[in-house]
Parts: sequence; C-alpha cells; structure tokens
Amino acid sequence: MIASSENLLKVLSATNPWWKTGRISADYAKPVRRFAYFEAMKLLMHPDIRRIALLTGARRIGKTTIMYQMIEGLLDAGVASNRIVYISFDHPLLKLCRFDKIVNVYQQNIYPDDDVYYFFDEIQYTADWAAWLKTLYDTNPHCRGVATGSASPILIDKANESGVGRWSTLQIPTLSFYEYCDLLGVEKPKLLPEIKPSGLSDLPQHEQTMLFARLSPLQRHLNRYLTVGGFPELALSSDELFAQRVMRDDVVDKVLKRDIPALYNIRSIVDLEKIFLYLCYNSSGIISMEAISQELEGVTRPTVEKYIQYLMSANLIYISKPVDLGGKKILKSQPKIYIADAAIRNAVIMQEDILTNPIEMGIIAKTAVYKHVRAFYYRLAANVGYHRNGGKNQEIDIVVDYLKSRILIEVKYREEYSIGEKALIVRTAEKADSALLITKRADDFGPLQACPIVYRIPAYAFLYLLGHAEKNMYANPGDDLITK
Repeated sequence: MIASSENLLKVLSATNPWWKTGRISADYAKPVRRFAYFEAMKLLMHPDIRRIALLTGARRIGKTTIMYQMIEGLLDAGVASNRIVYISFDHPLLKLCRFDKIVNVYQQNIYPDDDVYYFFDEIQYTADWAAWLKTLYDTNPHCRGVATGSASPILIDKANESGVGRWSTLQIPTLSFYEYCDLLGVEKPKLLPEIKPSGLSDLPQHEQTMLFARLSPLQRHLNRYLTVGGFPELALSSDELFAQRVMRDDVVDKVLKRDIPALYNIRSIVDLEKIFLYLCYNSSGIISMEAISQELEGVTRPTVEKYIQYLMSANLIYISKPVDLGGKKILKSQPKIYIADAAIRNAVIMQEDILTNPIEMGIIAKTAVYKHVRAFYYRLAANVGYHRNGGKNQEIDIVVDYLKSRILIEVKYREEYSIGEKALIVRTAEKADSALLITKRADDFGPLQACPIVYRIPAYAFLYLLGHAEKNMYANPGDDLITK
C-alpha cells in the first residue's frame, strides 16, 4: 500500500531533518527575517492567548521560508527537535492521506505527548482540514501550530466557520521596499531617527535636509523595485525575463486556471482571465463594474463583481473603497482596484518601456504606496481607502482612518506636477492629523507651497522610512506608531 504508515514515516523523516541533526539548513531558513516572521512568532508564542497562525498570501512570496525560520527560532530557543513537525500537504504522498493518519504516525513514532509545534504547509490540499485542525487544537491543549495556504479564500472561509477562538489569519504581502533592500544587502543609511513619515515635518529644517541626503542613494534601488516587484525569487534573480516568465506561470496562471476555478467551481476561465487583464491595464483607477461588463462583451455585471471578489481573496488584487471624510463612513460607491504587486502586473502586460513611460511608472508607484500603507496598518485593522469629491483634482489617493487619527496621502510620481489651492488634499489637510504628498525627485521634499501643512516626501524615502518605522515597531512593540 502506497500510503502505508512506513512510507509516511519515511516522508516525515526526510522533510524533518532536524530530528536527526538538531538544526535546520541555511538553504531553508534564510538569514533575512521579514516583518511577517515576527508577527507570526508573536501569534505562535503568545504567553496568554493560544492561537494557531494561518499564514496566507500569494504564491511564491516566501510563506514556507517563514515557517522554516520559525522552526529555526524554536530550535535556537532550546525546543527539543522531535517536538517540532513540518507537514507539507503539497507532497504527492501526503495528498493521498487523511490529516489524522499523518498526525497519528508522527505521534506514535516520533513524539507521543501533546506539547508539539505543528507546521502545516499548503493545508488547503487536505480534505476537511478545518475540522481536523479544530479537533487537534481542542484535544491537545498544549500544542501550538502554524499553517500556510496560497488559497486565501478557503482558509478565511473555513476559519470563519469553525476557527473562531482557535486560529488567527495573517495575510502576508509581497516584499516591502525596506525588506527588498534588506534582502539584496543594500547598505542601510546611517543615523536614521526612529520616526515615521507622518512625523517628518516636526524635524528642524537642517535635520530634514540631512535625513534625505542619507536616504538619497536608495532612489536608484527604488526604480528596480518598482519594475521587478516584491517577490523574493524575482528580486534576487539576475535573469529578469526568465523570472518574469516564472512569475506568470507560477503565480498568475496557476491561480487563474487552477486555484480559483477549483475553489469556486468556475466554468469560464476565459472570462476570469479577461477581467484580470482589464484590471491590470486599469490598476490604481476607479473601477466601474458596468463599464467592465460592457467592454468585455458576454460577461455580465454579476459575474464581474463575483470574479473581482475571487481575485481579491486569491491575493492578486487589492480593493480600496471610498471613504467619507465627514463621517468616516465607507461609501457605497465604485472601488479602486490595485494589482497586488508590480511584478504581477508587469508579467501580464509585458511592456518593455516601463522605466521611460511616466504614466506606467506613476501607476506602479501609486500601487506600491497603497500596498505599503495597507500592509503597515493591517495589524491595527485600520480603514485604508480613498476619497473623491467632484471632478478634476478632487480626489485623495489614500485615506487612513484609525481610531481618532486620519492620514491623507496623495501620490504625484512625476518630474513636474501642479497642486494648487483648489486641490482636495489642500482643502481638507486641516481636518487630518497628517497630509503627505508622495513625489518623485530626490530634492522634492518639505512643506507644499500652496499649503504648508501638506508635506512633500520622495517615494523612495517614504517607502523606506515606513519600513524602518515598522522595524522599530517590532524592536519596541509597546510603541504607538500611528500618531505623531
């Protein structure tokens, strides 16, 4: 019998080499720790609240690497190696087996007690995983665990059904600019203050000038980051064309042609591909479901709305909803759509002149800023949307509402732009705790002439300082990084 206990034990022994060596290979646990690693470890090791951490996110963003790093952290902390088990449900043999049978083989042959650290990779591939995970949690009061899945919809849906009080979902974005620089070994600017972008205007002018001078070498790295995106393999690759093809095959095609159709029983994959292609060309723009339906002949509006929700839950797009600046309400209006990462969009539309195309670079930069802001405030459950009020220049790209704090962000990633007194961010800046204008040029920083309380900051500095603030947040977890 293929799925015999003996064969299962062989697979488990091969995929858990630390049972014999007591350590984990550096090839698996990469030295650079992402912010998501620290969030996941907080969930896993919380002294008072026991939760299984569900790590979700797009394919190829490094969820398995984070798991291996967590295992290394446990081993370094002195946890006995046989108390740590890694089970990959993407393995051909393990796909054939019931969840409980695999766990039983481990318990009967490796470690019989219940104070185990379980690591389940691609858990959505095993049948009835939510019910089994619930049983494992309930019947083993001292166990702790982590699970990953590229298919967020099924994880989140099942978590809502039976995981309340048992597991917490952590959505992992692609690499931030700070993490990208860290991964590539870019030299860190020296003497950076522990300050977030919204607090820069409080610094004396000479300190602002010195700070941006220290950050300026990062600008050339931002250009590559905006074009190759935040997937670790693509960021590290010297063959960007090949890496882009891998991105298209492994991330886009497998999600559109396998994951989503299997999860939602979609028959017309072509319609799903058409809608995603439309969104790629219109990323960062306000989307009309009716307009998409009319342009893509034969695709009904209900289908468009449904498929866009599928794409969001599969981590290919972000949906930004309109916010009422008066009452902080979410308005029932047309959303903005952002492709989740520049690498995804660039792999689909395959334009060669991106760096020299100001319109394309503007779209990519706006997408990057939105992704960073959304990821930064994700743990705080803040509302990150946009505001629109009328016609030309009457839109604010990003609005962050958290408790009693509000941040307004407008992105103007081009050499020259015009923001006058009638611009919406200028007229509403006094109602916010902070108003930021994200620019392109290294020398384009400081108070906006038309409205000094709007602070200009180059995109490379904004993105890097946001990551630097997040790093300080993990170093000083008690700090509140939201308000000045």
